[in-house]
Order: sequence, then structure tokens, then C-alpha cells
Amino acid sequence: MDNFIVSARKYRPATFNTVVGQAHITNTLKNAIKTGHLAQAFLFCGPRGVGKTTCARILAKTINCTNRTANTEACDKCESCESFNSGASLNVYELDAASNNSVDDIRNLVDQVRYAPQLGTHKVYIIDEVHMLSTSAFNAFLKTLEEPPKHAIFILATTEKHKIIPTILSRCQIFDFNRIQIEDIANHLEFIANSEQITAEKDALHIIAQKADGALRDACSIFDQIVSFAGNNITYKAVIENLNILDYDYYFKVTDAILGLNISQSLLLFNEILNNGFDGHNFVAGMGDHFRNLLVSKDPETLQLLEVGDNIKGKYKEQSGKCTLSFLVKGLTILNKTDIQYKSSKNQRLQVELALMQLSSINSTGTDTEKKNDISGLQIKSSANNPSTVPTGTTTEKPLAISQQPIAEKAIPANPVVTESKTTVETVANVVKKPIIKTTTPSISQHLSSEKKTTQTTENDSEFIQQNTFQAKTAFSIETLEKSWDKYANDLKEKGKTNLATSLLSKRPVLITESTIEFTINNKAIEESINDDKMNFLSYLRKELNNYSIQLNLVLSSAEDKTNLYTATDRYKRLAEKNPFINKFKHTFDLDIEF
Repeated sequence: MDNFIVSARKYRPATFNTVVGQAHITNTLKNAIKTGHLAQAFLFCGPRGVGKTTCARILAKTINCTNRTANTEACDKCESCESFNSGASLNVYELDAASNNSVDDIRNLVDQVRYAPQLGTHKVYIIDEVHMLSTSAFNAFLKTLEEPPKHAIFILATTEKHKIIPTILSRCQIFDFNRIQIEDIANHLEFIANSEQITAEKDALHIIAQKADGALRDACSIFDQIVSFAGNNITYKAVIENLNILDYDYYFKVTDAILGLNISQSLLLFNEILNNGFDGHNFVAGMGDHFRNLLVSKDPETLQLLEVGDNIKGKYKEQSGKCTLSFLVKGLTILNKTDIQYKSSKNQRLQVELALMQLSSINSTGTDTEKKNDISGLQIKSSANNPSTVPTGTTTEKPLAISQQPIAEKAIPANPVVTESKTTVETVANVVKKPIIKTTTPSISQHLSSEKKTTQTTENDSEFIQQNTFQAKTAFSIETLEKSWDKYANDLKEKGKTNLATSLLSKRPVLITESTIEFTINNKAIEESINDDKMNFLSYLRKELNNYSIQLNLVLSSAEDKTNLYTATDRYKRLAEKNPFINKFKHTFDLDIEF
């Protein structure tokens, strides 16, 4: 039986030109040899399997070559090169600092440095894993490293540069090796496969390269493992089966289910993934990568950031066309939050399933390419541009509305016709002109500085208006409004929300325009309680009155009643005035006011 040589050794680069993915270092070393500007000490640092020791050996071999090529490479024919290739060179001394890290080991090395080479011009000392040397050994090495004999060159290699003392670093030329790119690893594996007469799919080699995490040696080891498993025909299916990697198809299927608002299908696919033995956390991380790849696939300039095979890259490009930018950004936010909370969750499966439900429920615009542009992107012509369409008595500042008709009855054309519809003039103007204010849980400083009289429109409110701008806008009377208003307040009483119901019944709503309702409140406590339930209240009114352009403006009375109720911030301010130590206590423990 012939001795098997692993690919990492058999196809180890023997010249600078064959080193994979480190051109910035090999070019520098070749120029240093060519010009004779060789330093007395080099430090090669970087992650595992990126070519540190390989470059050190190539440098040692090329320095002593007596017949270098015009490209500054070793000839592999002279006596020095032949002795190096056979492992019998006396000019190259390798030391493993992981097992030879004492002061005595360094002293023996220093004693050998004094002797000149018998063949060639330099003696090269390669010290691998140099960060494992003890502090005493480092100190014993300092003088020799700084002023070695002219024939001695030291090459130190390490994966942890931060563990080397600064006095050693200052005496070396430092070369930082990069992680090898996935494409470079895949090309090298393809070269090995062709040399070994092995048929390999490109997508399969890309999966191996991704699994190697930038280390070429790891990629070669995985390649040998797959060859042992699948023989001389390496397929994508064989690789993911052997390496226990979740197939890309699952991510595409789950995303299609999400885009189709099919929660049941997405949950069934996740259950199938768990039954196949995959971890839920890995699935969440993989979905995050999938959404990120879809995001970069939307722009041809960022398409190069996809480190996958050509076939899979085409699938990403196709599916990204079905997704809107806002859908992908919101999806990434949900998946990132799930990834962070997964380990601390007691019901981890529910955590992932909840994320899938949230992804499926982001909004219906995730699959509709006709709705990629928001209402603000519609080209609404002003009367100044088309004065012939302005009726008598209409000001030129008032924008004309788009022809309204429910989506179920009439699809929105690419270039909507501009008509005169008074019912939706103010609604469209509000959607286009009003800024979207994102509401979050207010901080103490925000409460203390807030003196605004009118509550601003929330982000969810604006999105709801945008999605329903072209739905029904039936006119209603103040009597109908008050009847629906009282009915909602009475329902709140039955649910136990007495304070909110009392606040709504304390005064009567006022109909400012055909779809704008104004409600005056006495203090900020009432404003907070109504804001907490505002979206439910608006949804109820819009449905009851069959008008999806209804807006609710809360107006704080100028004669604010400060004797009835106090907000949490007001109570905190009053307590802080009486006892200043409360502020110190709050800041010391980084506390917040409970609203």
C-alpha cells in the first residue's frame, strides 16, 4: 500500500508565485531579495493555515539559491535547493517554540548562530509559534535578534501577535497575513481536483472554501475528507451531507413562504430542518446571512460581495427581485434580535418560530414589486405646473389628488392620472408632506424637555395611511362619529380600562375636516394613555366609519389642569425636588422611570 500524502503537504506552494492569496507579502519579499535589502528579522503573523511557515521556508530556500530565476524564484536545480527539497539543508534551522520555550532552548539557538554556513550565504532560523516563548526566553533572545551575525536571518511566525513583547516587535519587520478569500481557495481546490483527476462541482468547492474560514490548510483537509466519502465525483449534495451543512434551498424555500405570507409553510419547513438534526441557532444565523445576501444582490455594484457559486448567485439575484429594500432591512433587524436573544431564551424553538411569524407579517409589500415606491415617491402635479386643471377659487398651493379607487377594483397604473378629488386632497398632502416620526419608549430627558402641544403622527400610523390611501373614504357626520366614539369608550369600560374610557368621554371630539378629528385633553397623563391605544382606536374608527384616511390629533389645552393627574415624569421631578439623592441613586444604578 502506497503512503498517502495529504493534499496540504502534497500541493504545498514551493515558490512565491504559487502562494495563494498573499501577493502583497510575496512581492515585498521578492523585491527585498532582488535589491539585497533583507532585514535581519521578520515576523509573520496571521490566522492559521494562511501560509506563514510556507512563506518562511520559500524565503529561506530562495535566499541561498545560487541560480535564481529572472523572476526572483529558486531554481530547484542547484545544490542548495536540492538539499533543501530533500530536508538535508544545514542552512535552515526550524524550532517549534511551543515545545522549546525555555531560556536554555534559546541559549542553544544563540550558540548555533555564531557558526557561518558551509553552503550558501545565509543561515535562516525559523521559529514557529514564537508567542509561546516565556518572558525570560524572550529577554534572552533580544540581543542576538537585534545584532545577529551578518549571515543569520530570523523568521518568527505566530498566530497571536499581541502576546509578543514590544521589544521583540520593534526588532522585526512585521508582515500581516490575510485570511484567504473564498474564491482563491475554491480555485486552488479546483487545481488540486484537476491534478488528481477528480470531478468536482464548483458549488461544492465553494461550500468547502466557506467551511475552511479563510484557512487553505483546513480547506485541503476537508477536501481529502470529502474525497474519502464521495470518491472521485464530488457533488454539492455530498458535501453538505458530509459536513452537516444546511442546504441553501431551505433558506430560499423559507424566504418564499415568508414573501407569500404563508406562516404555516415557514413553520413546517423549520420543523423539517429540526427533524434533520440541525440546530435552531444555526438556522437563525443562516437566515441572517441569507437576507444579507439578498440585500447585496439588489445592487449590481454590491453583487460582488456574494461569496457563493455562480448557480447560487443567480438564485439570489432572482429572489432579491421579489423583495423590497425595507422588507430586507426589517427582516435583518428581526433576525439579528433573535440571534442575540436565542441563548437566553427558555423556549428557543418558540423564539425562532416567533421570528418567522414576524417576518411573514412585516407587510404585504414584501412581494409586490408594484409597491416598491412609497406614496411620497408618486409624481403629484401641482396646480402651478398644470393651471388648466385648477377650478375657480382653488389656490395654487393645494395639491391635486390621485384618482381614487379601491385596489381590488382597479390596479394602480405606472403613471397615475391626476384628477380633482377634494375627498383625498388633504390625505395625500399629509402623506407626502408630513414627516414620519418614529416613536420609541421616551427617556427621562425627552419627557422633561417635551413641551409640544400637539401629538405627532407615529410611524405605524403613517404606514397605515400609505397602505390604505386608495381604499374607501366615505364621508361621515359628527353624530355618527360621536356614536362610534362612545361605543368604543363603553367597550373599554367593559374590558376594565376605566381610566382611558373616562378620558375619552370627558369631552366631545371635533371634526376639523372631512377626515381629521381633533380631541382636546387636559394634561399629559391623558395624552399618554390615549397614545398607548391610539392605533387600535384609529383602526376601529376607520373600519366603523368606512374611511381609511381618518387622522386623530390630540391637542393639549392651554389651561392645562395640573391638579388632576401627573405623569410619571412629573412625579419623579417632584420627588427629586424634595430629595436630591434620588437623582444620584438613579444615575448610580442606571435606572429609568417606569411608564
